[in-house]
Amino acid sequence: MKAVLPAQWRERFENTPLVREWTDQRVRHGPLRLVPKSWVREGIELDQHIREGRFQRSLALIAAGSALLGGLEVSYEHVIGSYSQRVMYSPVFLSGAVTVAGVWGAFDRRIARTLLPAASAALLLDGTIGFMYHIRGIHRKPGGWRLPVYNIVMGPPLFAPLLLGISGMLGLIASGLRREDSPLRLLPGYAHPADSRLPGASRLRSLLPRRISREGMELAQHVREGRFQKALAAAMAISGLLNGAEALYSHYKTNYAYRSQWIPVALAPVLAVAGFGAVADRRVARTLLPLASLAAIINGGLGLFYHSRGILRRPGGLKTPVYNIIYGPPIFAPLLYAATGFLGLLASLLRRGD
Repeated sequence: MKAVLPAQWRERFENTPLVREWTDQRVRHGPLRLVPKSWVREGIELDQHIREGRFQRSLALIAAGSALLGGLEVSYEHVIGSYSQRVMYSPVFLSGAVTVAGVWGAFDRRIARTLLPAASAALLLDGTIGFMYHIRGIHRKPGGWRLPVYNIVMGPPLFAPLLLGISGMLGLIASGLRREDSPLRLLPGYAHPADSRLPGASRLRSLLPRRISREGMELAQHVREGRFQKALAAAMAISGLLNGAEALYSHYKTNYAYRSQWIPVALAPVLAVAGFGAVADRRVARTLLPLASLAAIINGGLGLFYHSRGILRRPGGLKTPVYNIIYGPPIFAPLLYAATGFLGLLASLLRRGD
């Protein structure tokens, strides 16, 4: 009869050099034997770092890149609205702040623990406020919500502010992770020495109710150890649905002239099933979730190609780049879909909190 080890014993056992060597031997005799050995070894180390929550630098840079592209997208989208309200400048500046904090935090642990979460939380909050303003913008169009199809399609993009918040979410996650050179394991209740030096951290916890403070510390511990698969999978599912809805009414403007425009719409429910299924079942998290996430990343890359081609095909092409980028298909919007796929792929490599 096959012996079953407790979860925490099994995780410690899997981290021993002997088991790592045995895993390498299995890989050499499997399909990956055709892949260069250095690539396989780096892939195993990357998987181990993600499972242990030791990839703060990498995720901080990814959050910075995502915020930069999202900020560029919203900057010229708001040009269409002529920046008629001062609040339209806020996502441009905050996405820039997350970009700077992410790059800086990749080189400085203290910045990653202070400036990065502050800027990321502000961008998330700004996305929620922007969502409310976009609802109001649709309501103020002639007919308001009595003509929902027309006004949603022709009005401000309804879910775009929430999708910009993905960058903020990545930044918040990165701020709670450990550095790649951190110790392999953390003991229960242990905090990294850098955490205790954060200005006002203990004082802020003392002001919160004891139950909320305890749950917050448990959540922070789970993030530090890479044990938040369920939460990230659920976030990916919700983001997939929002991306699908955004693509549904955005592509309606061109009356779905190309069949490929249906791909992001059809892929959205698959992402939702994979994400929510991963919350309920560990096997879905290891099988369907990474496949659906990889499909979303590929779809984002193809969408970037088609949107770029659409801009080039507009009258003037590259001779009038600013005008065609502003009034052509949103060039970076497909990359938000790819970011959703990245969330799911990351979730599939993490451990569960139970």
